Amino acid sequence: MSKNVYALHRGTTPLVLSLPHVGTAITDDLKHGYAERALQVEDTDWHLERLYDFAKSMGASVIVPRISRYVIDLNRPPDDTPMYPGASNTELCPTRFFNGDALYVAGKAPNTEEIKRRRVAYWQPYHDGLRAELDRVRAQFGYALLWDGHSIRSEIPWLFEGTLPDLNLGTANGTSCADSLRSLLVSELQRDSKFTHAADGRFKGGFITRNYGRPADNIHAVQMEMCQSRYMQEASPFAYLEGEAVQVQPLLQRLLEIMLAWKPQ
Repeated sequence: MSKNVYALHRGTTPLVLSLPHVGTAITDDLKHGYAERALQVEDTDWHLERLYDFAKSMGASVIVPRISRYVIDLNRPPDDTPMYPGASNTELCPTRFFNGDALYVAGKAPNTEEIKRRRVAYWQPYHDGLRAELDRVRAQFGYALLWDGHSIRSEIPWLFEGTLPDLNLGTANGTSCADSLRSLLVSELQRDSKFTHAADGRFKGGFITRNYGRPADNIHAVQMEMCQSRYMQEASPFAYLEGEAVQVQPLLQRLLEIMLAWKPQ
């Protein structure tokens, strides 16, 4: 089952790169239940594998899913507890587009049994694979570093007010990684004058960052949520913009280099 759910490139360093929202597959048996527009999977974290293509050469492990977040969201808790209480949230098995429109044909949204099936079939294998890789590198190096990569349209009124900063670092308010690592990453963002940034603002890290980031257990995790406008078209056909991407890639690479150079005390 896992071979159909995700792909794993095993690296040679303590760094693991997770890209949980790059998948675009909706299985044929489910397509009839979705609104026609949903089959374009517009809320995908498009092209992140390409944007982070330098990570493998740095020795990072990279884990990416094949299934779309419209089937199941790998960055939500298995019990579907809201990540941001009091704000608009997408569910474990989302029922709305990011603009709030219905994702499914009326009466076709997944019921409790179907949500459980998807959790077992897609969510659990990805997390088993991620956990195993984190455990492997921690056993080899004594600690593991997790970079959870995401991207999103810069303006989505249903989810947040105004325009997002270009780069949004999330550390669960400083609990998912060591303070010294967070400080180094924030300092690098502050030094760069090309891009706006926030640390633990609207995006503090989803389930992956909050669940796996356990400094006391020698796993240090951060989430990077970046605006898609910095490397791609935010509307269909969602094209990758090489000229924009090459502007932000050096900063992303420096941030990963900081992760790798850092050592726990």
